[in-house]
Amino acid sequence: MTDNQTIYQPNLFDQTSESREIENILLYALGEFQARGKILANRELALDRLRGAFKRASEKFAVEEFADEEIAKGLEKLGSKVVKVPNFVAKHPFRVTVSDGLADKAKIFYQKFIEND
Repeated sequence: MTDNQTIYQPNLFDQTSESREIENILLYALGEFQARGKILANRELALDRLRGAFKRASEKFAVEEFADEEIAKGLEKLGSKVVKVPNFVAKHPFRVTVSDGLADKAKIFYQKFIEND
């Protein structure tokens, strides 16, 4: 390595492009859910109610559909409240509550995405 070359080493707070893409897919799904006239903000929803939106978002971004655990983890990173329930209670054992702020952010992201598409 020469003196002019440097190696970039990401730090703990850098967001990778993969995590940014996952975030975009989740925001798109939440925004699309609201665009269909569904109420999202400050309402506890079974993950099963949101699965269709996540499926459509995965198709739109041409990626494989996420597992329930991946969706739950991503939603928590975005600031949603996620509660795991026993498997015998639900096929998709998570309950999700999205804040007003995240719901608004998702709605704006979705609208901008549609405008640019």
